[in-house]
Amino acid sequence: MELQPEMHRWDVTPTEAVALQRQLKERVVLHPPAGLRVERIAGADVSTEKGNDTGFGGIVVLDAATLTPVAQAGSAVTLGFPYVPGLLSFRELPVVAVAWERLTVKPDVLIFDGHGIAHPRRLGIASHGGLLFGIPSIGCGKSLLVGTHGKLGEARGATSPITHKGEVVGMAVRTRKAVQPVYVSPGHLMDLPTAVELVLRASPKYREPETTRQAHRLVNALRRADGEAAELE
Repeated sequence: MELQPEMHRWDVTPTEAVALQRQLKERVVLHPPAGLRVERIAGADVSTEKGNDTGFGGIVVLDAATLTPVAQAGSAVTLGFPYVPGLLSFRELPVVAVAWERLTVKPDVLIFDGHGIAHPRRLGIASHGGLLFGIPSIGCGKSLLVGTHGKLGEARGATSPITHKGEVVGMAVRTRKAVQPVYVSPGHLMDLPTAVELVLRASPKYREPETTRQAHRLVNALRRADGEAAELE
């Protein structure tokens, strides 16, 4: 699970980024490694704010059985790419990559607050990040980026496939009874059934998986701390 620093340059234009996505999607593997055992599961997130060119990234690793944190790492990195819908990974992955390098305990699976193959070019941040870090990865978004799905049952665990251009690219998953679903898709080294199973396992109480909640809490704390430090200067 070593970082793949030479995968491509990050100082690219949006047009070049789209071309890279089309190339990289051919390297995405949509099945888990043989004998995958998930003992540690992690969440990755990035926090930004308008008018600030710093991205605050974080990864929190949880024990997969108890969902208690076992390790975490954060980062503060100058953003080098604009906000462009569909190109989120080029803005946020350089921030997450610094946190990944600082992480002393690596997870078996990494869940991103975003999408995997449920993306216009089948390379959302979870797929791109999975390739970059060489790890099984899952996208779990709060809103749809592409595709449609049918009606879900109200019960926790209810699902409905997300289809886009005739292809199943993810699953709408009800993690809490009668609460809006989350949108799960494989990232890299992952299939859809395993991704859904792991997101449900990581979401015993709330709509979002505990991986996302913990990572979100970390990056927001980092962003607030930097703001407080700036006020003191």
